Amino acid sequence: MLRHKGKGRTYSHNLKLASILSGVAGIVNITSILEFKTLTTNITGHFAFFSEEIVLKNYKMAIVYLFYILFFLLGAFISNLIIEWVSNYKKQALYVIPISIEIFILFTVSFTTVLPTIDSFGFSMLIASSLLFSMGLQNALVTTVSQSVVRTTHLTGLFTDLGIELSRLFFYKRNFERVQLLKSIYLKLAIICCFFIGGLLGGFVFSYFELKTLLIPVGLLIFTLWYDQLLFRFYKLKRKITNHH
Repeated sequence: MLRHKGKGRTYSHNLKLASILSGVAGIVNITSILEFKTLTTNITGHFAFFSEEIVLKNYKMAIVYLFYILFFLLGAFISNLIIEWVSNYKKQALYVIPISIEIFILFTVSFTTVLPTIDSFGFSMLIASSLLFSMGLQNALVTTVSQSVVRTTHLTGLFTDLGIELSRLFFYKRNFERVQLLKSIYLKLAIICCFFIGGLLGGFVFSYFELKTLLIPVGLLIFTLWYDQLLFRFYKLKRKITNHH
């Protein structure tokens, strides 16, 4: 699901990756909104708030929103920096470090409720920034691995592309073109639906477990990290059983 890159990737790889990681993004986003009143999967809104605070001369809050923007950018930068560096040595494992960093951040944040400083403004800003960093990390990783076919942390571009592709259904008549177009539409719908389901799930779970809700995306990321090896072992075991019989 992750170790295949470029021409080695199939539609199935992208669909599985998109479904799981968009669910992760949906859960992280709703958890951050409910706990910190901050969006963490995109920076479009933060640019608007940043501009508003400058106009209102509330420079302290303007700097906060600038921090959010820069942390998302930093996450994307670090993610691709690691990918480019690791790809020179071990291409099959280029995704392990960024995903592991994301797991570490989400796992750590999920237990910050025990700290006495959790209610302070500065600490809340730092935690929200770390979640923005992790989403920038994830989005850059998925974009690079899928060669820009999959993006999992924000939906604006997806809805734009979906609108374009739905309109093309009226004009693409040849069977091959329609099949490719429908596959692309299904992929985008899968990302949108899983992001929405992740948001709903995260919202319900948050009412009981608060920040520990982030342990769900931690589990999903660990599964994503081990998926290829688990699948390989499954087929190996299946082959042994078949040969034995």
